[in-house]
Amino acid sequence: MNAVTSRGAARDRLIVGLDVPTWAEAETIVDTLGDEVLWYKIGYQLAYAGGLPLVSELARAGKQVFLDLKLLDISNTVAKGVESAQALGAAMLTIHAYPHAMKAAVEAASGSPLTLLGVTVLTSLDDADLKDAGYGLSVPELVARRAQQARDIGMGGIVSAASEAGPMRELIGPDMAIVTPGIRPAGAAAGDQKRVATPGDALQAGASHLVVARPIVAASDPRQAAIAILNEMAAALG
Repeated sequence: MNAVTSRGAARDRLIVGLDVPTWAEAETIVDTLGDEVLWYKIGYQLAYAGGLPLVSELARAGKQVFLDLKLLDISNTVAKGVESAQALGAAMLTIHAYPHAMKAAVEAASGSPLTLLGVTVLTSLDDADLKDAGYGLSVPELVARRAQQARDIGMGGIVSAASEAGPMRELIGPDMAIVTPGIRPAGAAAGDQKRVATPGDALQAGASHLVVARPIVAASDPRQAAIAILNEMAAALG
């Protein structure tokens, strides 16, 4: 893969998290990053601040939107949420990886281009957190169980930490997406994440997409921060 091809592949795999409190701030970031970034994530913070219509706006502008709402409810409610996400123009949508929720989501998204992602275990959690929540499994064990269920149910991919990407790639095969949050450039602070990785390490482990928020949106120069991460990704892909 040559440098130009590697750069294009990196652009297809970087998802910038619009973890900001207002639509105006999100639009400023998108305008600042320009053509460097193709994918954006909209999560709770921006969605609850009135940012859901931005999904459609970004889609009309040729961007891809990862709608990170981690749906979990009774099956009918999950299905209706999936249908609404499709109508907005989202390209990816997260579902907490409970079998009943994933089954409802897959049925609701049938025939559409929406990629459904099962959230295995949040990257802010470790074994002690799972024990406190009443689980009798370690993080790797629960991630593996949920990833296998996501595969068998027909989900488009999973969300997991980079440290689990290698084993999960072997478990779910080459075609499903593995979207990895908790990405930090070399030398960056981990923040509230407990299972983090550099962009290069995550790609080499088997991740298909990397979610980066604070290291870009909170940078003094977000565009240069994004370019640096894209270059690191391109080097790993090259």
